[in-house]
Amino acid sequence: MAREKQPEAAAEADGTPERSYREQLDFLNPIAQPLASRKLTRKLYKCIRKAAKHKQIRRGVKEVQKFINKGEKGITVLAGDTLPIDVYCHIPIMCEDRSLPYAYVPSKSDLGAAAGSKRPTCVIMIKPHEEYQESYDECLEEVAALPLPL
Repeated sequence: MAREKQPEAAAEADGTPERSYREQLDFLNPIAQPLASRKLTRKLYKCIRKAAKHKQIRRGVKEVQKFINKGEKGITVLAGDTLPIDVYCHIPIMCEDRSLPYAYVPSKSDLGAAAGSKRPTCVIMIKPHEEYQESYDECLEEVAALPLPL
């Protein structure tokens, strides 16, 4: 009986990322600015997958906050569908104070999946590494070019 339920659960878990970028935009927070475009979102997920392979990511509000305070450099990626927003609304301000680039992506479940986790996550910091430096630099350039909210 337990074996019968697992494929259904796997199908449900696989069903979540099946929502299109447009559909995910319906669930965004009012503070989700600057929002990465569909193309940039894909690039960020790809960079996160590479960084996770080399253990070069910081995941979760507590960990990201700690390393921003320590002065670590990297790209901060936040999920735009996290509720309540009080959980992580201070992270963009910390990034701006330290001149760190940050961007929002539409889905926390996709963000967690890109990091190689079954759990959704609302904040990830990608650290630079020579193995994926070209991909990182491309993402860094595009995220830095996004207009900051007023």
